Amino acid sequence: MLNKLFALMVFAGVPLSIAGSVLHWPSILMFVIYCLTIIALASYMGRATESLAIVAGPRIGGLLNATFGNAVELIISIFALKAGLVEVVLASLTGSVLGNLLLVAGLSFFVGGLKYKRQEFNVYDARHNAGLLTFAILVAFVIPEVFSVTMSETKTLSLSVGISVIMITLYLAALYFKLVTHRGVYQHKSDEVEEHEEPEWSKGKSIAILALATAAVAYVSENLVHTFEAVAESFGWSELFIGVIIVAIVGNAAEHASAIIMAYKNKMNVAVEIAIGSTLQIAMFVAPVLVLVSLLFPVQMPLVFSLPELIAMATAVLLTIVLSNDGDTNWFEGATMLAAYIIMGIGFYLL
Repeated sequence: MLNKLFALMVFAGVPLSIAGSVLHWPSILMFVIYCLTIIALASYMGRATESLAIVAGPRIGGLLNATFGNAVELIISIFALKAGLVEVVLASLTGSVLGNLLLVAGLSFFVGGLKYKRQEFNVYDARHNAGLLTFAILVAFVIPEVFSVTMSETKTLSLSVGISVIMITLYLAALYFKLVTHRGVYQHKSDEVEEHEEPEWSKGKSIAILALATAAVAYVSENLVHTFEAVAESFGWSELFIGVIIVAIVGNAAEHASAIIMAYKNKMNVAVEIAIGSTLQIAMFVAPVLVLVSLLFPVQMPLVFSLPELIAMATAVLLTIVLSNDGDTNWFEGATMLAAYIIMGIGFYLL
C-alpha cells in the first residue's frame, strides 16, 4: 500500500514539479510538492539499495544505502552553495548529523525495540564508529571554530580546506580498513543472525532505478532551493531551522525509511550501519567535499559552525556513543535519543 502511494507521488510529483517551475506557481505550494516528490523518490532509492544490500551483505549494503541517501543531501547542498546559502548548507549538515544519530537511530531502536525485547549488533563496529565520530565532530569540526577566532577569513578557509582533505583521506582509509584489510576480522554473533532473503529487484534494475531517481532528485532539488527564502518569510522560520530540520529530514528520507524497516526486521547491523555510517559519511566526506566545491563559487564555505550547532552535534555524538557502545539496544534507549532530538529541534526553532 505504501509503495503504491510513493509510486503515485513520484509519477504525479515529477510532472507537477516541472509544470510548477515553468508556470511559476506559489512558492509555498511548490515547496510542499518538491519535498513530497523528493521523499517519494528517496523511497525508491531506499528500496533499490535494500535489494543491493541483500546481495552484497550488511556492511556494503548499509554503505550503499547511506551513500545514495546522502547523494540527495549533497545535491541539495551544492545548489544551495551555488545560490550563496552557506548558512543553510552548514545548518543542513548539522541537521543530517543530528537526524541520523538521534532521529534515525532513535526511531530504529524504538520501533525495533517494540517488537523485540533486546536487539544486538556488532559491538566491534560500534566501537570503531565511536572513534571516528569523536574525531569527525569533536576534533575536525571544533578546531576550525576555535582557531577562527584569531584568524582572518582567508586563513580560516585555508585551514578548512586542509582539514577537509585530511578527513576525506581518513574516511577512504576507514572504508579500506573495514571492507578490505580487516573484513571479517571483527565478527560478532549478531552477524550470523541475518537470514536469507530474496531481493525485490535485480541488480541491474536496482542500479537503473538509482540512476533515474538520483537524476530526478537533482532537478527537483535545484528548484527546491529557490523556495527557501519565500517559505522562511511566510512561516517566520530562520534559515538555521530550515537547514537543521526541514532540509535534513527531506534530504535523508531514504535512510530514515530503510533503517527503520531493517530494525523492525531485526537486521540491526544494517540499521546501525545506515544511521551511523551515514553520519560518518556526512561529516567526513560530504562536508569536506562541499568545502572544496565551494571554492568554485563566488561565496566560499569554511568549515565553521555556530556554537549552538557544534554543541548540539557534540552532545548527539556523546549520547550515541554511550547508548550504542555495548552493541545492545532496546526501545527505551531509542526513546531517549528521540527525546534529545525533539529538545534540540525546539531549541533551533526558537533560536
